[in-house]
Amino acid sequence: MCATLVDTPGASTCVRGGACTYATDTKNSVLGVDAGHLRTAGPVDPDTATMMARGACRLYDADYAVATTGVAGPGPADGHEAGTVFLSVYRRADDLSRTYHYHFSGDRSHVRRCAVSQILTIVLAIMKGEAQAYESRRVR
Repeated sequence: MCATLVDTPGASTCVRGGACTYATDTKNSVLGVDAGHLRTAGPVDPDTATMMARGACRLYDADYAVATTGVAGPGPADGHEAGTVFLSVYRRADDLSRTYHYHFSGDRSHVRRCAVSQILTIVLAIMKGEAQAYESRRVR
């Protein structure tokens, strides 16, 4: 996600940073996701994604933060099938959290590209006040 953003020249004027909290325990130690919640619900969970986005906003003192968590594949993990992704956006100004559940079909690389593309689309929609159009869904 962050690599996609910083591919654009001038990105340093608006991108504060990124945290790759791939291991479950780093979701807690870096982003402040509740350890009890992680033990109970696991890393692939809508509330985990929401807490990750809020934690990233705090960590980077940002106006907006996004989080992605899921199973890119090739096989299932943490009780979820490959392609299961939770995307979350947090806006500090009004304490807005929006979290979406998607299932993207395809190989690992395709699932990751789809997640990045979708979260960027959602962020732009939220900034424009049009986020209601992005409900959770299965994407082929």
